[in-house]
Amino acid sequence: MLIAGPTASGKSALAMKIAARDGRTIVNADALQVYTQWRILSARPSADDVSALPHALFGHIGRDTPYSTGHWLREVAPFLSRPIVIVGGTGLNFTALTKGLADIPPTPPDVRARANQMLAAQGQQAMLAELDTDTRRKIDTQNPARIQRAWEVLISTGRGLADWQASTGPALLPLQNAHALVLQMDTARLDARISQRFDAMMEHGALIEARAALPHWPEDGPNQPPPWTRAIGAAELVAHLRGQLTLQDAIAAGTLASRQYAKRQRTWFRNRMKNWASITL
Repeated sequence: MLIAGPTASGKSALAMKIAARDGRTIVNADALQVYTQWRILSARPSADDVSALPHALFGHIGRDTPYSTGHWLREVAPFLSRPIVIVGGTGLNFTALTKGLADIPPTPPDVRARANQMLAAQGQQAMLAELDTDTRRKIDTQNPARIQRAWEVLISTGRGLADWQASTGPALLPLQNAHALVLQMDTARLDARISQRFDAMMEHGALIEARAALPHWPEDGPNQPPPWTRAIGAAELVAHLRGQLTLQDAIAAGTLASRQYAKRQRTWFRNRMKNWASITL
């Protein structure tokens, strides 16, 4: 069974109920919940949850360990023959699992350096302008990381990202072989839940997590930040710890970032996961 949904929509609680009822293992499909240092800010299952039911692929990756959707697919493959619930909010993981993932070569360091320089000197619009038409039409043009990734693929391989994706190999778990649910929720209600959860995160030590990450946090600059820094709310709390925001402003900005992330998730689910069973809570 697959359960997707925006942040704070209740998908983890639903997964727990189904896993307890059916004797299933809960397998993570969230790109941030894999990192060891983010339990609270990634809304990872609590220690009590993990002790109550079997969980897999949560909190097992260090900040300096390369990790991508391709890594996740290789890790999730051995679980597919068992009774499981795969749950998370990272649409790319689910799309790759059910539709396949293009086997694109890694970006060479010199191309990555050129991309960082170009982004610093000319901005993401200049980078976007160099992409092929098909890729530009399909990627999220508001996401600098996606734009840079597409540019790097084009420069390093001579083929556009859309062309690579068109030649994607077979899926590990075709959608017709899975029970796939995507949770929906009224925007006003979801926004309220997001605010409540961010406040709860602060009460349970989110600032302590951010403080522990502070010595490893990259300096502000044009380069794309490493994946582990993308925990929603982490950058805002780090900015507070660096004296750039008051705590109140950091909380407000972190809550807003969470709402914006939920909006991007809903857009992905609506556009890329149309064949999933939709449940409105």
